[in-house]
Amino acid sequence: MKFKFTRRNNEASMKSRIESILQQMTNNSEDVTMNPTQLISLTGHDTVQLFTRECGVRSDLITLSGERIMGGTKAEEGDWPWQVSLQWSSSHRCGGALISNTWILSAAHCFRSYSDPRQWIATFGTSTTSPQQRVAVRSILIHDNYNPETHENDIALVQLDKEVTFNRYIHTVCLPEANQAISTGSTAYVTGWGSQSYSGSTVTNLQQARVNIISNYLCNAPAGYNGAVLSGMLCAGVPEGGVDACQGDSGGPLVQEDSRQHWFIVGIVSWGYQCGLPDKPGVYTRVPAYRHWITQKTGI
Repeated sequence: MKFKFTRRNNEASMKSRIESILQQMTNNSEDVTMNPTQLISLTGHDTVQLFTRECGVRSDLITLSGERIMGGTKAEEGDWPWQVSLQWSSSHRCGGALISNTWILSAAHCFRSYSDPRQWIATFGTSTTSPQQRVAVRSILIHDNYNPETHENDIALVQLDKEVTFNRYIHTVCLPEANQAISTGSTAYVTGWGSQSYSGSTVTNLQQARVNIISNYLCNAPAGYNGAVLSGMLCAGVPEGGVDACQGDSGGPLVQEDSRQHWFIVGIVSWGYQCGLPDKPGVYTRVPAYRHWITQKTGI
């Protein structure tokens, strides 16, 4: 059970309100007893342990802006704790999502010409230049059937050389089930350090953008991608354009929140025509379609 409060609430008022709600719940239920009604204070260490035990939990329930990565809004530490910067020779190249303490989910095209794991490192935190943690890469697993011409099976797994240390700012995103539905029109968020305009430079502070899921049917219209979006892909953006991932965001996560306020990765930034154009939304690898492949390779 989770309780939401604004930053204006002080500790005493929050505690009193929670105790009142819990007491009302126990009074109305024969199956639950709570006598006496009392909340126990946790240490910072206890809080971190509880916080990182579950996937897809964010450190703060902030209000998310609808602005875009292209000229969009800066994310704060802990907003997207699974976000990874994958760096080639210490320069940001692609994004990724932490799915365990040793595995990262990303896009196959990131490694097409950069396949030597010894040249890659993964960094964690919102800054690519002053990260909270850096970890070397042990191996890179690209989907055997990846097709760079059609962008099919644009998915890869990156195995870290050692375990990441979880904290309130660094931990995993949840993986969807293979049959998880992704509803047309539903809200999703994409994050990354990509450029804020087509052919522009990447940024050093993590950016966030709110987009909507667009049906493959609409995405494949003649004015759009004219049939190039296949079943293992999904589209997200806004019809009028202007909100999109861009160069440098490749491999990064597209996430959605469930009813329990857990975040799931539903897409991986894959391809598109330039950035943010009308009728040309971003195209993502559809993660549920590869759930069994992920388990086969990682055991997760």
